[in-house]
Amino acid sequence: MKIHEYQAKALLRKFSVPVAQGELLTEISQLPELYKKLGAPVVAVKAQIHAGGRGKGGGVKIVKSLEEAKTQAEKILGMTLVTPQTGPEGQVVKKVYLEAGAEIAKEMYLAILLNRESSELIFVASAEGGMEIEELAETHPEKIFQFPIDPLIGFRSFQARELASQLGLEPKTHGAFYRFCLGLIEAYIKLDASLIEINPLVLTKSSEFVALDAKMTFDDNALYRQKEVAALRDLDEEDPLEMEAAEYGMSYISLDGQIGCMVNGAGLAMATMDVIKLAGAEPANFLDVGGSASEEAVTAAFKIILKDPKVKAILVNIFGGIMKCDIIANGIINAAKATGLKLPLVVRLQGTHATEGRQLLAKSGLAVITAESIDEAAQKVVEAAKKQAA
Repeated sequence: MKIHEYQAKALLRKFSVPVAQGELLTEISQLPELYKKLGAPVVAVKAQIHAGGRGKGGGVKIVKSLEEAKTQAEKILGMTLVTPQTGPEGQVVKKVYLEAGAEIAKEMYLAILLNRESSELIFVASAEGGMEIEELAETHPEKIFQFPIDPLIGFRSFQARELASQLGLEPKTHGAFYRFCLGLIEAYIKLDASLIEINPLVLTKSSEFVALDAKMTFDDNALYRQKEVAALRDLDEEDPLEMEAAEYGMSYISLDGQIGCMVNGAGLAMATMDVIKLAGAEPANFLDVGGSASEEAVTAAFKIILKDPKVKAILVNIFGGIMKCDIIANGIINAAKATGLKLPLVVRLQGTHATEGRQLLAKSGLAVITAESIDEAAQKVVEAAKKQAA
């Protein structure tokens, strides 16, 4: 789960991570009061969407007067902001964050995340921060380095000094930098975060460290114990189909292809997508119904796939274990009848109750194309999609 910058900074404050004073704006009429409340000679007007690259897209402007702030806020609020992370369709800006400017002496990049290979937290850092960090990662990857956090001893002051030196920081700033890092680590662990990214992390002319921007994402599986974090979810920023799938305990991610996929198990889902690509087409989604989905959930999954107008054919690939193939078959039949399915449907059932599932499909009256292997299923669904699109 992602949250907005203003929400991330509110959380970071609770862990003594320094952030600039800011105010949230949702209507232009609020501007005079909020601008006066900041009382800063320089103010940043920032679009609030769940995507990076806002500055390049025109979603961040620096102003020095109320009049300038009004002009820029009116442009940004309600605009469709297009960044490399939103895709060409962009995202409508419904909130703007007004933030007091800082006297910047140095900009850096600092993020904390989990290294899944070593099962330890790591800092990812660079002495060069700001809007060009993605380009820097591509052209000069050697300027971005990783610094592990030992799970047994934690993050010690001598490690902070080493990391600070790599960032080109003077010794007199090392203590403040250490405290900043400890705050990030504490926030990451206690909030069940999956990423905290500070870009840029700035050192001010008064030798203070400030998170000038902040992005946070969280482990969805831990939200049940993070009520405060879960309450920050902005449904306007999320795919409604993903949210609908989550209600049934399923994982759905929308993609750009034409082949709708319904699979049980993340590994089998990834393999199915790969085989579709090898067969000459692109998957329209990742949809894992899980190992113990109910008939109701399977029916809902089928309906979710059909809501995507890009889908030209559907592939159901189920290996029955805990999930029984006859339950899948009943879900397919119910959903197909409820939606008046007209798209080609290819089904591969293997495992527990596979024979019973195939028998149910055969008696259903649906024009189902069956397959024995995953390769055969992919070939058949790709051929069917091409005929459908012709």
